[in-house]
Amino acid sequence: MRAYSPSEIENLNIPELPLDGEWEAAFGRPSRFERWFIDGESASGKSTFVMLLGKKLCDYGRVDYVSLEEGANLSFKKRIKRLGMKDVAGKFKVVTGLTVADLVARLERPKSANFVIIDSVQYLDVRSFDRLKKELFDRFPRKSFILVSQVYKGRPKGKMADDIRFDCGVKIHTKGYRAYCQGRYTDDAEAYFTIWEEGAAKYYLTE
Repeated sequence: MRAYSPSEIENLNIPELPLDGEWEAAFGRPSRFERWFIDGESASGKSTFVMLLGKKLCDYGRVDYVSLEEGANLSFKKRIKRLGMKDVAGKFKVVTGLTVADLVARLERPKSANFVIIDSVQYLDVRSFDRLKKELFDRFPRKSFILVSQVYKGRPKGKMADDIRFDCGVKIHTKGYRAYCQGRYTDDAEAYFTIWEEGAAKYYLTE
């Protein structure tokens, strides 16, 4: 146990993720090692947003996209091409068909990813948040995990996903091709990132 004074807290050296532009406006500047949670209904722009975020994070380090739900199927291939992911080929890797133990082994290698996107958490071979935290998050406190979830009846699908959401400092919900921030790093409850301008305009015009 340790007790801190306010001055000591202010002087703590906690690296920020230096987001800029529309990214900073929507999500602030979270800790570089923060965990992110992203959910949204089908056809809300979630998959596109997650890929765009992965591309942006390449500005700050190496990114592993753990594609469990889609693997490397045709829709994933088309998204990779449409969003120009070849531009960040040196920093961005897609990883498929692995277990949590496989991921741990991969992240223990030298020069492993700084940011790890897991899409979707419902496809992990671990079923409890406590075990996932112990086996993955606690082992790599200086890596940032971005956890993508399916939705069922407006909530993250399954207890583990719900527990992960509460744990994460950045919470994002996609709706109508906008990504709304519900996390701890912005004071603007209305903040959002536009995923697709035309789609958002049509959605909110008819909502």
